[in-house]
Amino acid sequence: MIIGLPKEIKNNEFRVGLTPGAVSAYVQAGNTVLVEQGAGLGSGFTDQEYVEAGAQIEASAAEVWAKAGMVVKVKEPIECEYKYFREGLLLYTYLHLAADEPLTRALLDAKVTAVAYETIVGREGGLPCLAPMSEIAGRMAVQEGAKYLEKTYGGRGVLLAGVPGVEKGNVVILGGGNVGTNACKIAVGMGANVTVLDVNLRRLAYLDDIFDKRITTLYSSRDNIQKAVAQADLVVGAVLLPGRAAPKLLRKEDLPLMKPGAVVVDVAVDQGGCVETTHATTHDDPVFIVDGVVHYCVANMPGAVARTSTLALGNATLSYGLELAAKGVAACKEDKGLLAGLNCYDGKCTFPGVAEALKLEYSDPAALI
Repeated sequence: MIIGLPKEIKNNEFRVGLTPGAVSAYVQAGNTVLVEQGAGLGSGFTDQEYVEAGAQIEASAAEVWAKAGMVVKVKEPIECEYKYFREGLLLYTYLHLAADEPLTRALLDAKVTAVAYETIVGREGGLPCLAPMSEIAGRMAVQEGAKYLEKTYGGRGVLLAGVPGVEKGNVVILGGGNVGTNACKIAVGMGANVTVLDVNLRRLAYLDDIFDKRITTLYSSRDNIQKAVAQADLVVGAVLLPGRAAPKLLRKEDLPLMKPGAVVVDVAVDQGGCVETTHATTHDDPVFIVDGVVHYCVANMPGAVARTSTLALGNATLSYGLELAAKGVAACKEDKGLLAGLNCYDGKCTFPGVAEALKLEYSDPAALI
């Protein structure tokens, strides 16, 4: 297989789909790897490192896309990259199609075989290719939320840790999964008062146990959400329905209940957001204010810590990528977890959550391959 590694061009996206170490693994497995010039610089990897790993450097993205049978990326292609799509191309990256109808239709129209990191199911369950970015985004959510609580950014002017004689800040986390747990770690470490809401009582019991009763856990009912956010200085939206649009847990009508200058960080923005007033922002212009509440909704948060993110992502995605490079889409037939990652194939939508969100006809991928 000829593997293509183009440079990421989304706003302030400094990650790269393959490290030089990953390139070496692909080459040793008998593949050819084409790397766009400068693709790894944002993560601290030089072209020379890729050459030493066995890659060939190409001068432009167009050459990489045109020559490759399989393209490995980090983020979903943006509109100016749609022109590179073609029938039979295997695209391996984060896609988040349930919240992106134009991209979905472009992939279907071109009959691209699209495998999404975020819906691959691990051999022991879970979402192994999504997990490392969820961990990073969860930890960053509190870090960024703490910054935008500063008065200079329009926040309440609250220090989450407080100081002796002054109350701590209140952090509310909607969702106790991977993102929520990692957000909780940082918020607790900062010394904030932390409340986590989830509908899974077993998960809440687990969090109560591992944080040794240093947090408050609440069932995620409408009433509890409203009461919790009314007291919050920082709300972290950490809800995930794999491959599906996120439910709107914090509604526009709830914002007037919140304190002026409170901050919302919606990590679920890639799946449409779990806050009704969310719209995707960039690292260049990360926040906006609605009804006095500061919204941070950057759709590629881990891109800001590109070195850490690229290394973590490579650890998770390499083994599946090697399967795809060796066997093509047939690898999905042999690996049921990888089959769950197949979102588009031969012009058909092959992931139920995407079909449901975009009102498309769903086709069972097992019957197509």
